[in-house]
Amino acid sequence: MSGRGLHRTGTLVLSLLMSAIGIGLIVESLAAVGGVVSSRLLLGVLFLAAGGARLYLLGRGRRT
Repeated sequence: MSGRGLHRTGTLVLSLLMSAIGIGLIVESLAAVGGVVSSRLLLGVLFLAAGGARLYLLGRGRRT
């Protein structure tokens, strides 16, 4: 595997992990008895957004 392919695979794996962590944090914060707006919920949304943005940019880069 070339360096570019290895980098792309690593980015894909880390992006999926970031999204999974974000979903886990969101589910955990919504299942807790605490308020709807919490730091865990905000952190989960940010992780999910960052992972999704990385996946979007990774897919967009393949077309060029």
